[in-house]
Amino acid sequence: MRRLGNLLLVLNIAVFSLAVPTVRAQEFSGRTASAASVSDLRLPMREGSVKFLAIGDTGTGSGQQIELAKVMAKYRALFPYEFVLLMGDNIYGSEKSADMKRKFEDIYKPIIEQDVKFYASLGNHDESNQRFYELFNMKGEEYYRIQKGDVSFYALNSNYMDKRQLKWLEDELVRDEAKWRIAFMHHPPYSSGGKHGSSEGIREVLEPLFLKHGVDVVFAGHEHFYERIKPQKGIYYFITGAGGKLRKGDIKRNSPLTDKGFDDDLSFMLLEISNDEMHYQVISRANKTIDSGVIMRRD
Repeated sequence: MRRLGNLLLVLNIAVFSLAVPTVRAQEFSGRTASAASVSDLRLPMREGSVKFLAIGDTGTGSGQQIELAKVMAKYRALFPYEFVLLMGDNIYGSEKSADMKRKFEDIYKPIIEQDVKFYASLGNHDESNQRFYELFNMKGEEYYRIQKGDVSFYALNSNYMDKRQLKWLEDELVRDEAKWRIAFMHHPPYSSGGKHGSSEGIREVLEPLFLKHGVDVVFAGHEHFYERIKPQKGIYYFITGAGGKLRKGDIKRNSPLTDKGFDDDLSFMLLEISNDEMHYQVISRANKTIDSGVIMRRD
């Protein structure tokens, strides 16, 4: 198993600074931009880096989801992310062709037309047949692996974490030679949500594999907010489940798990991986940067 080096966390807060040996991060709350501009981008934009977006619980077809999608498209002009990871609950309610068009295709049309691919995982509100939907790029599989540069992404079906899926995951991780290994799924192994909270059963079966085989980062949804979890046994967990629904005020205050939480508005994550760094920036529907930073890793 690969070893993570010491990492540095710097919180950019006006009244104090705090150093932690695992993450370096900056938070930019309270800054509103009327339109996305180069000065709003906190990511390094390095040549050859892996650039992507992560979002979950999107499929409502609501006006708020549409507004957030417009911000996503606006940032695409500044930060040319290649693909989008979906954390499940991709479509709420009916999943007929007209629903897929109204709740997904029409909303993200400006992004899709730029050849940005969406890679979906399944949530508890999703039908399994979504795996055949061409624009979700699941190729008929409920769980699958993709590789971008030196980064492996594992889409997991946290609805049914059976022995077959666990064996597949371990077999894939054993032969994976990528530098970064990232898992994304619907149910969060760690969460400060009042409605759901940590999915302890998922954590019980997955965390040992993540630790044994060097998974670096885990993205999840299910909770309708954003949360950056304090590193757990060297692994970084993010919840990005406010793509179409918001559970305002649901994050437990003073939770020992929370490094940063935001449950005031819809949001998405922009991410860039280059060498041993993963930069992240979280953007709200109001076009505010509500969290940003960089995770450092070393063998």
